[in-house]
Amino acid sequence: MTDEERAGQGMRVRREVLGDEHVDRAVAGTTDFTAPFQDLITRYAWGEIWSRPGLSRAERSMITLTALAVLRQDEELAMHVRAALRNGLTAGQIQEVLLQVAVYAGVPAANRAFAVAVRVLDDAP
Repeated sequence: MTDEERAGQGMRVRREVLGDEHVDRAVAGTTDFTAPFQDLITRYAWGEIWSRPGLSRAERSMITLTALAVLRQDEELAMHVRAALRNGLTAGQIQEVLLQVAVYAGVPAANRAFAVAVRVLDDAP
């Protein structure tokens, strides 16, 4: 696959997972300085990793939620809680992921992640 094809596939997957509104904001905010980074995440995160056949999008969401909770990346976690819902996870499954985080990564990380998830879930349709 060429870089151009990977970028096109990545943008399609990125929009399907994160939603057009989020992606449109990211694209609109791209500058000459941030353009290489936007290209990198579109081609590699979305065009390579999220596009692989080995895991479902729901499974990838579970892994992503775990990593972001452990790293205490609240803004990215909120974005990926919304993405997880779009990928078919239920609030109950998100809850289970965060309970698993509590046991293996610590209660403080999970406590913070639950607070982020509650804000997103309260706003979800």
